[in-house]
Amino acid sequence: MINKNLIFSGIICLMTFGTLNAQKKPHLDKTKPTEERIDLLLKQMTLEEKVGQMNQYNGFWEVTGPAPKGGNAELKYKHLRDGWVGSMLSVRGVKQVRAVQKIAVEETRLGIPLIIGFDVIHGYKTLSPIPLAEAASWDLEAIKKSAQIAADEASASGINWTFAPMVDIFRDARWGRVMEGAGEDPFLGSKIATARVKGFQGDTKADLSKVNTIAACAKHFAAYGFAEAGRDYNTVDMSNSTLFNIVLPPFEAAKEAGIRTFMNSFNILNGVPATASSFLQRDILKGKWKFDGFVVTDWGSIKEMVTHGYAKDGKEAAEKAVKAGSDMDMESYNYVSDLVQLVKDGKVNESLIDDAARRILRVKFELGLFDDPYKYCDEAREKAVIGSKANNDGVLDMAKKSIVLLKNDKNLLPLKKSGQKIALIGALANDKNSPLGSWRLAADDNSAVSVLEAMQQYKENKLTYEKGADLTIEKATFLNELVFNTTDRSGFDAAKKVAANADVVVMVLGENGFQTGEARSRTNLDLPGLQQELLEEIYKVNPNIVLVLNNGRPLALPWAAKNIPAIVEAWQLGTQAGNAVAQVLYGDYNPSGKLPMSFPRNVGQCPIYYNNYSTGRPNMTDNNVFWSHYTDVEKTPQFPFGFGLSYTTFDYKNLKINKTAFAKGEPVKVSVEVTNSGNYDGKEVVQLYIHDEFGSLARPVKELKGFELIELKKGETKTVTMTLTEKELGFYDNDGNYLVELGTFKIMVGGSSDKGLESGFELK
Repeated sequence: MINKNLIFSGIICLMTFGTLNAQKKPHLDKTKPTEERIDLLLKQMTLEEKVGQMNQYNGFWEVTGPAPKGGNAELKYKHLRDGWVGSMLSVRGVKQVRAVQKIAVEETRLGIPLIIGFDVIHGYKTLSPIPLAEAASWDLEAIKKSAQIAADEASASGINWTFAPMVDIFRDARWGRVMEGAGEDPFLGSKIATARVKGFQGDTKADLSKVNTIAACAKHFAAYGFAEAGRDYNTVDMSNSTLFNIVLPPFEAAKEAGIRTFMNSFNILNGVPATASSFLQRDILKGKWKFDGFVVTDWGSIKEMVTHGYAKDGKEAAEKAVKAGSDMDMESYNYVSDLVQLVKDGKVNESLIDDAARRILRVKFELGLFDDPYKYCDEAREKAVIGSKANNDGVLDMAKKSIVLLKNDKNLLPLKKSGQKIALIGALANDKNSPLGSWRLAADDNSAVSVLEAMQQYKENKLTYEKGADLTIEKATFLNELVFNTTDRSGFDAAKKVAANADVVVMVLGENGFQTGEARSRTNLDLPGLQQELLEEIYKVNPNIVLVLNNGRPLALPWAAKNIPAIVEAWQLGTQAGNAVAQVLYGDYNPSGKLPMSFPRNVGQCPIYYNNYSTGRPNMTDNNVFWSHYTDVEKTPQFPFGFGLSYTTFDYKNLKINKTAFAKGEPVKVSVEVTNSGNYDGKEVVQLYIHDEFGSLARPVKELKGFELIELKKGETKTVTMTLTEKELGFYDNDGNYLVELGTFKIMVGGSSDKGLESGFELK
C-alpha cells in the first residue's frame, strides 16, 4: 500500500531542496568592489556557515573515492557538505583538489569555495635549498625566483595557499627549525621576508589572482624562534626591546609586502599562548599595522591552550582565541564545535565572527576563487609545470648561490678537472634523500641528485667512492626519531685505503635530512654517529681533505675547523644538490655565500649571535679574570654572521661618508671601493653595519643596516654606495615607539660582521 504521507513528505523535501538550490550561489556582481560582494554574501550566511569559514581540516579521506563511513572522517565529511569548512590542507594534486572543491562549490547551500593550503616551504616537488641555505646567498632576486618556482608548481597542483615563509628570527642552533628561516638578523630577515612574499604572491595585490601565484603566510607570530634551550614548542620569555627590535621587524616587512595571512605560534609570550594574545593579534597586527588578511592558528594550538593551563577546556580556549584575533582554527575543532553556542550564550559577540569570516572571504575573493573555483585545477598545466627543466635549472642556480666556503687553507679548491685521484667518502655523498631536507612532503623519495652522481660527470679525474659508515640504521621518516649508527665501522678500512691513494679526499658529512625541522632539537651540534671518528681516521692517512657539510643548522666542529684545510658549507640543497656541490668544487661556480647565522665553537656558547650587547665589562683589563668571557673557549663564534670566502680575494679601501654631521631626516651616504684582487671572477656581499654609541636604550655593538651583492671581474674595482635613512638609524623603545635619537654613530663596511673599514658621523 502506498503511503500518501510519505509521498507528501518527499515532495516537501524536493521543494525544500529546490528552494535551497535557488538560494545557492548568490549573484556576486564582478563589477562591484570586493567589500560589497562580501557584504552581500555575509548577509545570506547563517551563523553556522560563518563559523564554518573559520574551520580548517586536514585531508581525512581519499577524496576521489567513496564518501567516508563512520568515525571522525564521516563527521568531517558532513561538515564539508554542510558548508562548515572554510579551508583544507594536505589535499594536493589536481584530481584531488577538484574533487574536494566540487563538494564545497556544488553541494553546499552557498557554494563558497575552499582555500587549499599546503606546506610549500622551499619548493613543491622540485625543491630549492632549505630556507636557511637560501638566506646564505644574500641574493634577494634569486630567493624571490625560488619562491616563484615553488608557487608555480604548487598552484599547478591545485594549491592556492602556502604556510610560508617562516620569518622567525633565531639565535640558537639547537632549535631544529632554524633550517626553515633566514637566520639571526632582523634586517636581512626582513629583506628576505619581502622577497619570499613577492615570490609567492606576486609584486602587487592584483597578481594574487593569477593562476601561478599563491597566498603566503608569515609564521610564527610571534617569538617562536626564541624557545628556551632551543627546544621546540618550549616557553619564550623575552624583553620588549628584543620583541620590537629583533622579532617583529620581519613580520612587519611581510605585512608591508602585502602578505595575506599570518600564522600564530605554539609558544607562550608574557604568560599568554600566542593563539590567545590580543596584544600580538589585535593590538599590533590588526591594530597598529592595519593588517586586513586573516590569522590561522598553528596545528591544534587552540586546544593546546588547555595543556598550557591557560584554558580550562576547549570551549574556553575557543572563546579566548577568537577574542584575541585568531580567525581560522587549524585542526583543533574547537571553533566548529563551540563558537556557535558561545555566541548564543552571549560570551562571544557575533561581530567577531563576522570580522573573521570577512577576512577569510576577502582572501578567497582576491585569489579569484569565487570567479573560478577550479582555476588551479588544470591537469595539462600540472603535467607541464611540475618538474620542468626550467624549474630544475632555477633550483640549481639557487643551490649554487647558497653554498658558503668556510675554509680553503691549502688551496685544495677548486679541484683540478683532470689528472687528480679523488677519494669521495661518506654515506651522505651517495644519499638522494637527505639533500631534500625534512619539508619534502610532495617530493618523490630519492629524487635529489647525489654528490657522487654529479662528480662522476667530471670524467677526466679518477674518482673512487667509499661510504665509510652508514649514518643511520633505520630509514628516516618525517614522523619518527632517527636511529644513528654508532657501532658498525666495517667500512672504515676500505675508506682509509682509497684515501691513502688519493691526491685529494672529499668527505661529505653532516646531518640526515630529517635531523632538522620541526621537533628536531639537539643538545649536541657535532657530526652524529661515527662521522667524526671516520673524519679523524681518514685524516691520519691523508690530511688533504675537503669537508663538504650537508646540514640544516650551524654545527659546532672545533676539530675540523682547526685541522681540515678546506670546509664547504653545502647545507641541504634540494633536488639539484649534487650538481651544485660538484660545480662549486670544480670551480665552474665560484662560491659567494655568506653565513646568515653564526656557527658556535661548541654548543655551550648557544645562543650566540653577532648583534650582541657590550656588557659593562666587554674586554680584559688589568690582566684579571673579571670580564665577560669563558675560561675554556673564546667567546667569539667559530664562523661569524656574514662570513664566507671565495676562490678570489676582495680588498676594501676609501671608505667615505658624504658629511661628518647630519640633521635628522638627512640621508647618510656611505661609499667604499671594492677590488677583486685575486685570480678568479667572483661575487662579494658588501655589508654595512652601524653602532649607535649611546641612547635611551643600550644598543647592540653592531647592526646590519645595508648590503649589496656585486660581481667583479679579476682586477676590477667598483665603488659601492649605500644610504642610511631614519629607517636604519632608529630603534623601538619598550613601548613599541620608533625613535631616532641624536648622537654619534660608528659604521663598519666589509665582507663579514667581524671585520671591515670603520668610520663615523654625528646626528645633530
